[in-house]
Amino acid sequence: MEEYVGETAPKITTDLRRDYIEVPEIIHKVSGIVINGKRIRSLIFTTDIAIIMNNDADAVIAVYPFTPHPAIVNGITTAASMPVVAGVGGGLTHGHRSANIALFAEAHGCIGVVLNAPTPLSTIKEVNEVVDVPIISTVVSEFTDIQEKLDAGVDIVNISGAANTPNIVREIRRNFPNLPIIATGGPTIESIKATIEAGANAITYTPPSNGELFSKKMKLYRKHEKQDAEDSEQS
Repeated sequence: MEEYVGETAPKITTDLRRDYIEVPEIIHKVSGIVINGKRIRSLIFTTDIAIIMNNDADAVIAVYPFTPHPAIVNGITTAASMPVVAGVGGGLTHGHRSANIALFAEAHGCIGVVLNAPTPLSTIKEVNEVVDVPIISTVVSEFTDIQEKLDAGVDIVNISGAANTPNIVREIRRNFPNLPIIATGGPTIESIKATIEAGANAITYTPPSNGELFSKKMKLYRKHEKQDAEDSEQS
């Protein structure tokens, strides 16, 4: 019997999940980072539970501009059907509290924990002592001392340098050819492509906001209402 080899994967979308958020196809070109057997190419950057339940990214990167809290980790891991990497502080929150939240995140199934750019090396070491999951360190400048972070226990860097991200990725990749790099893709296909070409292994994608998505749907609803009214008048 001749073996069947499909050129593309069969795609099944159920009736109530047709409006899910798709990450840009170009992200599939990256190598990905394999974490305990799971290859991660795309990470959706959100803490919105509704968006987390309706997207096709490989993982969620749940970082936010507030002190990390176990309730947030619990809510996201409960809702997510894909792996989660969770922010555990490093700025205002560090030391024992970051280590405790990191351990809590691991216990709730997170496959990695993220420490902010200003995290002291002592906090990285504390987190490294209590968790088995990879430690991801956010990097915002090409002048960051990457080696000291690696020596303290960092496994992956997460580069977030706005428009300068591709340059930071390129510089770090030049000095650390085998370092796993996650990087912000930016708002356009061109910026994502530039970040990939600079050497990123995985891309974070910022989805449209809940408000933006709702606005599009409401326009569609109004269009249908208008069409129904016109059809009713004609009949």
